[in-house]
Amino acid sequence: MNRRDFFQQTTALGAATLAPSSLIATPPVASPFKLGLSTYSYWHFKTPKVPIENVIDEAARLGIEGVDILHRQMDNEDNAYLQKLKRHAFVNGVDLICLSIHQSFVSPDAAERQKNIDHTLHCIELAYKLGIPSIRLNSGRWNTIKSFDELMAKRGIEPILPGYTEDDGFKWCIDSIEKCLPKAAECGVMLALENHWGLTSTPEGLLRIRKAIDSPWLGVLLDTGNFLEDPYTKLEKVAPVANFVQAKTYYGGGEWYTLDLDYKRIINILRQANYKGYIALEFEGKEAPESGVRKSIAMLQEAMKA
Repeated sequence: MNRRDFFQQTTALGAATLAPSSLIATPPVASPFKLGLSTYSYWHFKTPKVPIENVIDEAARLGIEGVDILHRQMDNEDNAYLQKLKRHAFVNGVDLICLSIHQSFVSPDAAERQKNIDHTLHCIELAYKLGIPSIRLNSGRWNTIKSFDELMAKRGIEPILPGYTEDDGFKWCIDSIEKCLPKAAECGVMLALENHWGLTSTPEGLLRIRKAIDSPWLGVLLDTGNFLEDPYTKLEKVAPVANFVQAKTYYGGGEWYTLDLDYKRIINILRQANYKGYIALEFEGKEAPESGVRKSIAMLQEAMKA
């Protein structure tokens, strides 16, 4: 060490020693979670569509980091529209985090299953063009109850298609998902299988599919509002493998049902499972979304406090 270096190091050390501890910055303790907002919160299929851009604007106003796009809420699929959405999110400091799509692999008709496989592959491409890293995947259901309102009235439980077994349904679903995985890997888009209706309405059904497929591109989307009975025990079973979370709230009463969910308890379940990803609000209440969403975000932020 030369004389100049010696004095520079000695001076720096002395300044650090003399600096009062109150002036030494302590890094803040960051929440392991990021808040997201589903565009579905503003449109429940029953009214004119609310533009995706409007939801991005509201997310920016509320300081929410990501937006989960409902595929059926998009105006169109033209590339110009996709790039417009991507730019709009970027300039507003908002990430596009998930594309929630609809499909069903539960059908004895191979052509029908292929139609849904093709739809999923197409949506993977859409997510890729939008810069979205995940899509919501459904297993599908038996469709022995045609009306969704009637299905909800029966708590999501429907009979198996006559002449077939539950094992048939799982085989169709697993085989179909496996055909989508190469495209998911090519595009870098995770398929997040949700505990939705049908085969994944129970933790056991959801985990059966997940365990049958050995791929890093198949993940799990945990929806807090889709286990209608004994939700906390079921959420505890799924949380350790969750890659994305959608949090339902019901201000004004739910569109189809209402759950009184304890989000402090749910957040603790996620902490215990070492979950570190997005929690995207899905407001499903009848209250005006402008107020229902804001109440929901404030509640979730309070629940996230240690």
